[in-house]
Amino acid sequence: MRALLQRVTKAKVSVGSETVGEIGPGLAVLVGIEIGDSFQDAKYLAEKIVNLRIFPDESSKFNLSLQQVKGDLLVVSQFTLMADARKGRRPSFIAAAPPSEAETLLQEFTRLLKDSGLKVETGRFQEHMLVEIHNDGPVTIMLDSREK
Repeated sequence: MRALLQRVTKAKVSVGSETVGEIGPGLAVLVGIEIGDSFQDAKYLAEKIVNLRIFPDESSKFNLSLQQVKGDLLVVSQFTLMADARKGRRPSFIAAAPPSEAETLLQEFTRLLKDSGLKVETGRFQEHMLVEIHNDGPVTIMLDSREK
């Protein structure tokens, strides 16, 4: 499982003309699910995300976690994080989990994040979405549950 985190001042996701998720300061989390990913991968990433110290303290050092700053989360499914573009000119998505498996694991991942007590908004699985991200810093970090 991969998660691309972007620290944001605000973010929103729309499907057509409808805003389906919107947050204030916190993290936009783009999530890719790979064949073979499990609940343990989701649990690892959820715990890592809410506790990763990437928010500034009073000295502008990365010392505070999302949990400590009471930030929001916007979770958006993005199978393209599983792209393999090493060969040719068209990426392969063969490593991405089938939609039915990916959706179930994404729901578990989102539930785990909600269990932290933080505000969690989401996009819509398998929909064409417009994601608006106001990256703060900019701070962008890639996490992979298979690279512990």
